[in-house]
Parts: sequence; structure tokens; C-alpha cells
Amino acid sequence: MRSSGYQLVMSAMFKGRKGERPPSGTPTSIACHELMDATGVSFPEAHLNASSMAELALGGHEIIGFDTVMPEYSVDQEVAALGAAVDWGDRNMMPDTKSFLYENFEDIAVPEDFLEKPSMRVLLDALAILRRHVGGSAAIIGKAMGPWTLSYHMAGTQNFLLQIGLGETDKVRKMVEQLMPVTIASVNAQFRAGADVVVVADHATGNLISAAHYAKLLLPYHQELTRQIDGPTILHVCGNCTDRLHHFAEAGFNAYHFEWQVDAREAVHTVGDKMVLIGNVNNPQTLLQGTPEDVYRQARYAIEAGVEIIGPECAIPLSTPLENLKAIVTAVREGY
Repeated sequence: MRSSGYQLVMSAMFKGRKGERPPSGTPTSIACHELMDATGVSFPEAHLNASSMAELALGGHEIIGFDTVMPEYSVDQEVAALGAAVDWGDRNMMPDTKSFLYENFEDIAVPEDFLEKPSMRVLLDALAILRRHVGGSAAIIGKAMGPWTLSYHMAGTQNFLLQIGLGETDKVRKMVEQLMPVTIASVNAQFRAGADVVVVADHATGNLISAAHYAKLLLPYHQELTRQIDGPTILHVCGNCTDRLHHFAEAGFNAYHFEWQVDAREAVHTVGDKMVLIGNVNNPQTLLQGTPEDVYRQARYAIEAGVEIIGPECAIPLSTPLENLKAIVTAVREGY
């Protein structure tokens, strides 16, 4: 009997017995215009309505053929629940945070009913819908922003990073510590709602923080975070993170979702025995502007390098052709 997508993904997540083929999937958004047209669901409805959010996510499994479904298409669910003003965008634009509530680094007030705020409730309800529809057949992936990324949204990215440059690390640590419970509550609530795996997006990439600062400032928080989370997790960090892969492996996440800037063979060589690797088909050149043949070649390179779950490197551009996404599925299925 052939394995389901759920079985393939979850076996890969725990480095278990290999299935008859590598799984395809991603813990970040694959919402694009053609998938919106095919499902009849568009932005901003897919950010604001649980049924619409779930329907668009199902399209990734039922139309494209991925072994995963992931219903969060923004980075703003938690910050909206914390009180930030968010422009939820339109068909052609991703949501954007419009207010930085804690530019002065004062104490953060987390609402007691944080998980019941509309932006969180919609995600949790969408996960529950997906559990009823594809539980056991496709792996359901939730997504939460890590405390470092939440800090960018609370203080403003440049303002937050400036404090590090000025040596104001006490301010930075205080904000991250106050936002840790937000990430933990979001992740654990998503598991309770129906997620099989949750990705923690925390953008400690090379152009925002050095590897040394990551190890000193953020790694201890990631280690504490993973200790308090009740299920398997994926770390997502954009950009070229080759110089900090060994630190990511120390953080306690089960997997790392990585970009094309990190060579798949080098990633497998460096941390492949310590954590699962997911990705890493290039978005801007290959998926957006390339041909299905280009996508197929990159996906096959990742498979042959030993990457366990094959998919886009990050949230895809909205104009990405559906046929290019389907080429990833072709690459994992051919020859198996």
C-alpha cells in the first residue's frame, strides 16, 4: 500500500523509514494568482475568513499535489492580535504592519484573550477545518512568528537592530523575553487546533544579525522555545545562513526550511545528521521567471543532495505560475 502524503512528511520530519518517494511541501505560503483563480479564493479574504483560508490551503494539496497544507499567508496574525494596525492588502499585495506599538521599548501588554483575537481565531479555525478535510492524508502545517521577528514588528526593524548596534542588548533581551510567551502560546494553540507540525519563522538572517550575535542573543531563547513547545517544529530563516547552520542545529527544532542561497549539498553535509532539511527551490529566478524544466532540475538537485522535503525556499511571489509549482511534484514522483 502506498504511503499518504501525511505519512511521507511525518516520517521525513522524524528521520524515520523512507517512503517510496521524497515528500513535496512547504511551511510557507504557496498562494499565487493562479491558485486563487483555481480555488475561487483571493486575498484579503484568505487572511480574514477561516473557510477561505482553509480552501486556498487545500488547493496546494488538491490542485498542485503537495503533501502538505499550510493556511497562513501573512506574517501579521500575531502582531494584529497584539494590537498593531495591519493593512491586509489585496489580491496583488501581501499584508503589511502599519504601526509599531513599542518603538520606545516599554513593557509589552499581551492581551489575556490573545488567542481569541480575530486574526488568531481565523487561523486556529482554519486549521480545525483542514484537520476535518485532510487529516491523515496531508500533513497540516501551522505557522507562528518567533520572538525576534515579533520584536521587529513591535519596535520597527531598523529601530530594533539599532539597539544591538548601540550595545543596548538589555532592551533587546527584554523585548524578546516578553514576546516569547506569544510565540509559545500561538504554536501550542495551533497544535491543539489540528496542526501536525508548526513552523517558527524567526528572521535571524545574515543581513540582519551576525552569526555571533545569533549565538549570543537569540540561540538561548530558541532553545527555551523548543523546550516549551508541544510538537514537532520547523525553523524558517530567510537568506544565506550558511555561517549559522551549526547554531540552528543546536536550537532544538526538528527541521530547518532554507533558501537557495544555502547550497543543498553543503547544508546536508553541515547539519543533515542533526536536523531535517526542507526546501530549497529558488523563488525569484526559478519559480517566478523560470520554466518547469528549470524548477525540475533544482528540485532534483535538492533530492540528490539529501534534502528530505522538497519545496519552494520561502513564500512564493504572487505571480508564480502554477505549472512551475507542479514541476516540484513531478520531480519528487518521477523515478519512484
